[in-house]
Amino acid sequence: MENQEELDYTPDLITLQDEAGVEHECEVIDVADYNGEHYLAVVPYVADPEKMLEEDAQVVIMRTVEENGEEFLDIVDDDEELAAVSQVFAARLEELYDIEL
Repeated sequence: MENQEELDYTPDLITLQDEAGVEHECEVIDVADYNGEHYLAVVPYVADPEKMLEEDAQVVIMRTVEENGEEFLDIVDDDEELAAVSQVFAARLEELYDIEL
């Protein structure tokens, strides 16, 4: 019998638009706050669980930015900020899944 939690899983999906205007559906796998900023860890969404296991997911770290009263997401491209926020997400994953990264 399948675990009830597995049956109830609904991914947190967002649609992101790249610089060329192409839309990409992504799954938010975690959120965290660091140094007063709000971050999301997202991966490209794959609807088929079997196909998802076959592919290497590329995690993208995004920062929530507010400009002119409007909120949007921006890719973190500063190496130091990216390293620090990545460690926050890694620590959260280690704790959640009792693993060591």
